[in-house]
Amino acid sequence: MIGSLACRASRTLFDSSSSFIRYSPVKYPSSSFSNRLQIRSMADSAFNKIQIKREDTSFDAYVIGKDDAPGIVVLQEWWGVDYEIKNHAIKISQLEPGYKALIPDLYRGKVGLDAAEAQHLMEGLDWAGAIKDIEASVNWLKANGSQKVGVTGYCMGGALSIASAVLVPGIDAVVGFYGTPSPQLADPAQAKTPVQAHFGDLDNIAGFSDVATAKSLEEKLKLSGVPNEVHIYPGSGHAFMNLSPEGTERRKAMGLNDLNEANVQLAWSRFQSWMSRYLS
Repeated sequence: MIGSLACRASRTLFDSSSSFIRYSPVKYPSSSFSNRLQIRSMADSAFNKIQIKREDTSFDAYVIGKDDAPGIVVLQEWWGVDYEIKNHAIKISQLEPGYKALIPDLYRGKVGLDAAEAQHLMEGLDWAGAIKDIEASVNWLKANGSQKVGVTGYCMGGALSIASAVLVPGIDAVVGFYGTPSPQLADPAQAKTPVQAHFGDLDNIAGFSDVATAKSLEEKLKLSGVPNEVHIYPGSGHAFMNLSPEGTERRKAMGLNDLNEANVQLAWSRFQSWMSRYLS
């Protein structure tokens, strides 16, 4: 029931943004194709692919970082486990003092190649099952050398990361980027672990990641009593953390033309300080 309600709510998330409605698939110059494949191959080779079991099922996950480092579960955008979420995980593993980053494959190998396909995948997500995947990922990290574990995520993964602060035991810190869970999935006022959240003031996905929703999240987190920070970045839109050339091109194709590297660096700095504080 929770999964179907969350899925139904997700159908409206991107209808409220005209830029998403106008989306057309990204087209790349043919000359860049081999370079993109090489970059993706290099990113893939940086990870160890593992399988994590939960209940009567299992799922793939991708791990990078020092074995005995604090762990961070990194949750995908609506695209799936693609180059951009792997870029973020690599970046996280390299932040001081060093982390073991783990990406659970919530879509079970599927990746959206355009916005329509990505939205279809998100609508079909078993949200309650995704929470179980997150819990299993946290438990795997704690059983494999990480004494403390955080959770972070972007867009859909941002919503799930904040939901995990409510629903998943054993998490030491959460950082969510431009996403909030539906009330049917989780109430942030019931958060049990420190939460930091990041939003752009140009984000117009009403009820999910716009400024009004960010401020509502801030009020709910205050009610929870857990340490919390909600940051809103002027001049940044949805998915503003995606700065790779391919990610930037994809954002532009979706009508997201902002590019503010200073905001991205500030967000990473705040992320690092938060995780260091609670995972050290």
